[in-house]
Amino acid sequence: MTTENVDQNKTLTTVLHLSVFTKYIIPLGNFIFPMLLWLSRKEDPFVDHHGRNALNFQISMFLYTVFLIAVGAATFIYFGMKFTIGEPLFFEQDSFVIENVSDALPFFIIAGILGIILLGLFILELFAVINASIKANEGKLYNYPLTINFLNSEKPDQINHQNQSGNEQFNDTQKQTL
Repeated sequence: MTTENVDQNKTLTTVLHLSVFTKYIIPLGNFIFPMLLWLSRKEDPFVDHHGRNALNFQISMFLYTVFLIAVGAATFIYFGMKFTIGEPLFFEQDSFVIENVSDALPFFIIAGILGIILLGLFILELFAVINASIKANEGKLYNYPLTINFLNSEKPDQINHQNQSGNEQFNDTQKQTL
């Protein structure tokens, strides 16, 4: 591989990592643009590693965010129902009056904790993407933290064994023992 190809791959992987910030401009840009860049040079192991990691990290962050928002919505609904037990369930000017602040304290604590975790995920994403792009520009491999591996890399041996039938695999093991 020539030096020019290595430099192009480092530039491509750096742009690949930074392209996840397009989600702030284009909906789902954090999935679309890295995937397009990754698929353009998927055969190269360096680009393949960075592309898979970037997409796995974005999918993981999306799932963590959806989970936290769902927990927050369930908490809001639970405490909303709890505060309006004696009142009819419709919106009036004074239907959500809380007479005792200590009744609402668990709601505020849970909302605060979820907000802090969401802020932490945002900051983690910023630092991890910037760190990954710096490592890619240096020509080093990088693994994101808190990543669930949805897109596993397949080794050539795994691909060959997956495409073989049971008899072919059995014949291969017999040939190896002979």
